[in-house]
Amino acid sequence: MILSDVIGSSVHSADGEVLGRVADARFVLDEQPGQLLAGARLQGLIVSPHSAGSFMGYERSDVNRPWPFARMMAWWHRGSFLVLWEDIEAMGPEVVRLREGFSAYQPALQANAPG
Repeated sequence: MILSDVIGSSVHSADGEVLGRVADARFVLDEQPGQLLAGARLQGLIVSPHSAGSFMGYERSDVNRPWPFARMMAWWHRGSFLVLWEDIEAMGPEVVRLREGFSAYQPALQANAPG
Protein backbone atom coordinates (compact mmCIF):
# COMPACT_ATOMS: atom_id res chain seq x y z
CA MET A 1 0.00 0.00 0.00
CA ILE A 2 1.24 3.51 -0.78
CA LEU A 3 0.41 6.69 1.10
CA SER A 4 -1.85 8.07 -1.62
CA ASP A 5 -4.08 4.99 -1.13
CA VAL A 6 -4.72 6.03 2.49
CA ILE A 7 -5.11 9.82 2.18
CA GLY A 8 -8.83 10.57 2.13
CA SER A 9 -9.78 7.22 3.68
CA SER A 10 -12.60 7.21 6.21
CA VAL A 11 -11.42 6.76 9.82
CA HIS A 12 -13.58 4.72 12.19
CA SER A 13 -13.36 4.02 15.90
CA ALA A 14 -13.31 0.41 17.12
CA ASP A 15 -17.09 0.51 17.53
CA GLY A 16 -17.65 1.81 13.98
CA GLU A 17 -18.17 5.53 14.64
CA VAL A 18 -16.93 7.67 11.74
CA LEU A 19 -14.33 10.10 13.12
CA GLY A 20 -13.27 11.82 9.89
CA ARG A 21 -10.89 11.30 7.01
CA VAL A 22 -7.13 10.87 6.74
CA ALA A 23 -5.79 14.33 5.87
CA ASP A 24 -2.06 13.67 6.19
CA ALA A 25 0.63 11.41 7.60
CA ARG A 26 3.29 12.27 10.15
CA PHE A 27 6.78 10.84 9.76
CA VAL A 28 9.76 11.12 12.10
CA LEU A 29 13.48 10.72 11.48
CA ASP A 30 15.16 8.45 14.00
CA GLU A 31 18.69 9.31 12.91
CA GLN A 32 20.72 12.04 11.25
CA PRO A 33 20.63 12.06 7.43
CA GLY A 34 23.49 10.12 5.88
CA GLN A 35 24.74 10.36 2.32
CA LEU A 36 21.22 10.29 0.94
CA LEU A 37 18.40 10.56 3.45
CA ALA A 38 17.67 9.37 6.96
CA GLY A 39 15.27 6.51 7.45
CA ALA A 40 11.78 7.86 8.02
CA ARG A 41 9.26 6.08 10.23
CA LEU A 42 5.49 6.60 10.14
CA GLN A 43 4.52 8.15 13.48
CA GLY A 44 0.81 8.29 12.73
CA LEU A 45 -2.02 9.74 10.70
CA ILE A 46 -3.70 13.12 10.96
CA VAL A 47 -7.48 12.78 10.97
CA SER A 48 -9.73 15.70 10.05
CA PRO A 49 -13.46 15.56 10.79
CA HIS A 50 -14.23 18.25 8.21
CA SER A 51 -11.84 17.83 5.30
CA ALA A 52 -9.53 15.28 3.72
CA GLY A 53 -7.49 18.10 2.20
CA SER A 54 -3.89 18.72 3.16
CA PHE A 55 -2.84 21.12 5.90
CA MET A 56 -0.29 22.52 3.39
CA GLY A 57 2.17 23.08 6.25
CA TYR A 58 -0.26 25.08 8.38
CA GLU A 59 -0.22 22.42 11.12
CA ARG A 60 3.07 24.03 12.15
CA SER A 61 2.01 26.27 15.00
CA ASP A 62 4.34 29.12 14.01
CA VAL A 63 2.93 29.47 10.46
CA ASN A 64 0.27 32.18 10.48
CA ARG A 65 0.80 34.16 7.26
CA PRO A 66 -0.86 35.13 5.07
CA TRP A 67 -3.35 35.52 7.89
CA PRO A 68 -6.59 35.09 5.86
CA PHE A 69 -5.34 31.79 4.48
CA ALA A 70 -3.97 30.65 7.85
CA ARG A 71 -7.33 31.41 9.51
CA MET A 72 -9.20 29.54 6.77
CA MET A 73 -6.94 26.49 7.17
CA ALA A 74 -7.41 26.55 10.95
CA TRP A 75 -11.19 26.65 10.53
CA TRP A 76 -11.15 23.99 7.81
CA HIS A 77 -9.19 21.55 9.97
CA ARG A 78 -10.78 22.35 13.34
CA GLY A 79 -11.09 19.28 15.48
CA SER A 80 -8.29 17.45 13.68
CA PHE A 81 -6.07 15.10 15.63
CA LEU A 82 -3.00 12.91 15.31
CA VAL A 83 -3.44 9.20 15.97
CA LEU A 84 -0.24 7.21 16.49
CA TRP A 85 0.70 4.18 14.43
CA GLU A 86 0.28 1.83 17.40
CA ASP A 87 -3.36 2.97 17.75
CA ILE A 88 -4.24 1.87 14.20
CA GLU A 89 -5.90 -1.53 14.21
CA ALA A 90 -6.44 -1.91 10.46
CA MET A 91 -5.60 0.25 7.46
CA GLY A 92 -6.94 -0.12 3.96
CA PRO A 93 -7.46 2.05 0.89
CA GLU A 94 -10.98 3.08 1.93
CA VAL A 95 -11.19 2.61 5.71
CA VAL A 96 -8.81 3.03 8.63
CA ARG A 97 -10.00 1.46 11.88
CA LEU A 98 -8.56 2.58 15.22
CA ARG A 99 -8.10 0.32 18.21
CA GLU A 100 -10.31 0.63 21.26
CA GLY A 101 -8.97 3.22 23.68
CA PHE A 102 -6.85 5.08 21.12
CA SER A 103 -5.36 8.46 22.06
CA ALA A 104 -5.92 11.62 20.02
CA TYR A 105 -3.08 14.18 20.02
CA GLN A 106 -2.97 17.76 18.76
CA PRO A 107 -1.83 17.83 15.12
CA ALA A 108 0.47 20.86 15.65
CA LEU A 109 4.08 19.79 15.18
CA GLN A 110 5.67 21.46 18.19
CA ALA A 111 2.81 20.56 20.52
CA ASN A 112 3.43 16.79 20.17
CA ALA A 113 5.64 14.80 22.45
CA PRO A 114 4.54 11.24 21.54
CA GLY A 115 6.53 8.86 19.41
